Amino acid sequence: MEKVNFSGGEPFLPHKGHYLGQLVHYCKEELQLPSVTIISNGSLITEAWFRKYGQYLDILAISCDSFNEETNKVIGRGQGNKNHVEKLMKIRSWCHQYKVAFKINTVVNTYNIDEDMTEWMLKLNPIRWKVFQCLLLEGENVGAEALRQADKFYVTEEQFEGFLQCHRHIPFLVAESNEKMQNSYLILDEYMRFLNCQDGAKKPSRSILDVGVRNALDNSGFDEGMFLTRGGIYKWSKASMNLDW
Repeated sequence: MEKVNFSGGEPFLPHKGHYLGQLVHYCKEELQLPSVTIISNGSLITEAWFRKYGQYLDILAISCDSFNEETNKVIGRGQGNKNHVEKLMKIRSWCHQYKVAFKINTVVNTYNIDEDMTEWMLKLNPIRWKVFQCLLLEGENVGAEALRQADKFYVTEEQFEGFLQCHRHIPFLVAESNEKMQNSYLILDEYMRFLNCQDGAKKPSRSILDVGVRNALDNSGFDEGMFLTRGGIYKWSKASMNLDW
């Protein structure tokens, strides 16, 4: 193993943040993994966490679907009285201060499809801007209540391509359509099962605690070819990035 990523829900919830820091420390110091990364919405990240654990983290990816606060509220990225964009800028500054590579993830949907994010992205200058097409998964987001009813967020391939064309001059943009996403990630759930997509639905393997890693991997549905096609291998260790801190 060369890379591990912590995501799902919000990893920095108060009862999780300390354990997350310990896991990051363990993966980097004890397991000696080249890359340890986190995906977060950014709302609960503090500078105190960076001070204690930032040295062990290679990449922090922040989910940002819009630079318009009203759009964020509609999408479900609203943070009450907090301003999502202001917090994003603060986290960008912390990443630079504590030498953590900064990344942004954006899910293209019906509410941000016409938004031009070029000026903001060039200002933030992340190492990568991952742009995803909204993915529908039966049992995961289709048919759920309120904002989890992802079917109303779905955009077509043509619409997604239009968003990419609008931002085609951004050098660090990395696009992932539904086709590229579905089985090109190895995702473990809380039961230590690999999750894959079959016929538009998320299907779990048997737990690695019961059958071992190799047997679970054989039934994970992981598409290594698509993983390579979508650029799954890149410079993911900050030691290899030669960043100007």
